[in-house]
Amino acid sequence: MSPELEAIAYRATEDVQARFTALAHHLTTGFLEETWHTLNQHGAPGLSGETMAAYARVREQRIPALVATLKAGAYRVPPIRRVYIPKPGQPQKQRPLGIPEVEDRLLQAAVHRLLQPIYEATFLNTSYGFRSGRSPHGALEALATTVTTCPIEWVFEADIRGFFDHLQHDWLMQMLGERIGDPGVLRVIAKWLHAPIVEPDGRRSRPTEGAPQGGPLSPLLGNIYLHYALDLWFAMVVQPACRGEARIIRFADDFVVLFARKDDADRFATDLPTRLRKFGLELAAEKTRLIPFGRIASRVASQHNQPSERFDFLGFTHFGARSRTGRWTLQRRPTPKSRHKFLVHVKSELHRLMHAGVKAQQLYLRQALQGYYGYFGYPGCWRALQGVRWHVGFLWYHALRRRSQRSSQSKQWYFRQPWFSLPNAQLRPPST
Repeated sequence: MSPELEAIAYRATEDVQARFTALAHHLTTGFLEETWHTLNQHGAPGLSGETMAAYARVREQRIPALVATLKAGAYRVPPIRRVYIPKPGQPQKQRPLGIPEVEDRLLQAAVHRLLQPIYEATFLNTSYGFRSGRSPHGALEALATTVTTCPIEWVFEADIRGFFDHLQHDWLMQMLGERIGDPGVLRVIAKWLHAPIVEPDGRRSRPTEGAPQGGPLSPLLGNIYLHYALDLWFAMVVQPACRGEARIIRFADDFVVLFARKDDADRFATDLPTRLRKFGLELAAEKTRLIPFGRIASRVASQHNQPSERFDFLGFTHFGARSRTGRWTLQRRPTPKSRHKFLVHVKSELHRLMHAGVKAQQLYLRQALQGYYGYFGYPGCWRALQGVRWHVGFLWYHALRRRSQRSSQSKQWYFRQPWFSLPNAQLRPPST
């Protein structure tokens, strides 16, 4: 972390009420040069078609000009290119992304670097998404620890419908104003929120709500919004009114709430829609529910010869089970949706690599599987991971067969070849 960012982080930590009124002067040529090296150099081009490589060749002239424009208060946000990608496990539905121009992406990343240390000192420990030193695995460990060490008997799983599409600009700017008082920084963020969107068919629109996903600043803006709309409300209003244990675990806009008592859970389930509606958000009713979950719930289900309830969070299906010693524990498995998403991506990449050598294909598949094992390799998931490995091998076999319609080699022949080998499932090392 650079000295100026360390100073910002120190002040934000020492005084949680501090309001930062002088930040824009940190957006110097040197600071933007540092930021450039943190960007994904293979990012997609914006509407103009300018690539990262093309900008890199002229950035020594462009960055100083950008800094001068910012100082003069004359920066204009270029239009954002809208693209649509299929939703994981729902190919019939599409998720909108906004692809900014390279220079705009650079400036967003620089502002993100300035704001992140301020909000790292502001956010609560219940928030895990898109934060320095935090990850989905941290949220999963917090969930497991809470369920197994606290008297949790009810789980409220929720889904906010189209979260990034419905952020209210006035509310977001008011929230930012709690800690950011620099008019230059607030002005450029407001410009990003109102930047024109160009659809694939050429239609243009200027949004009145929402923050396009795809820019470096969007995840932080989403976290800020839910910090004030949800996290603080839960910590300051919901928890003090509960008669039993109540915990929330949030990763971006994906969250679960754990309760010891049903009356506390029922009250939260009643109050949450009203709270979210105040900020222009609503729950997806088909993905939101309150379920009994825990030791007592598992015992009751067993007595009635019924399966215990399960819930999905961060790509895993969570359920209770008895260990070999008879102790109730939390178990996880990759959801069918997460497995399907991975296999669809592998199939697409194999199609792209169809005419590459088998060694190149094997290298990609080994790396993809190692990444999948790294995320999903929790105890109890080995069999599911081996199933994914088998499906990957099957997809590879079919991709190789399609290279030549006259190939007479059997599936068994391919699976016996030394170059066809793929890594077996691996489990993550236990957390310390």
